[in-house]
Amino acid sequence: MPKSRSVRKKKAVYTPPPTAPQPKIGGRWVAPAMLTFFFLGILWIGVYYIIGNFVPVSFLEEQPNWNLAIGFSGIIMALILSTRWR
Repeated sequence: MPKSRSVRKKKAVYTPPPTAPQPKIGGRWVAPAMLTFFFLGILWIGVYYIIGNFVPVSFLEEQPNWNLAIGFSGIIMALILSTRWR
């Protein structure tokens, strides 16, 4: 009687996938820098909105859109640093 096909095939040997390299741990400077950028960005936007109209001649009045860009860039930098924090 002929042998079935499954018996004729050689059984595959399991080879585990290679181990992935361990991610690098962020330095001790990442968390303080992240919090600093975040709070400075929030502080910059808050100061702009609170005292921007009361100071007659200041750099806060001269470039209103740039002040928002500076504040949001600090917040975005904090978000970028938060991806490196482990």
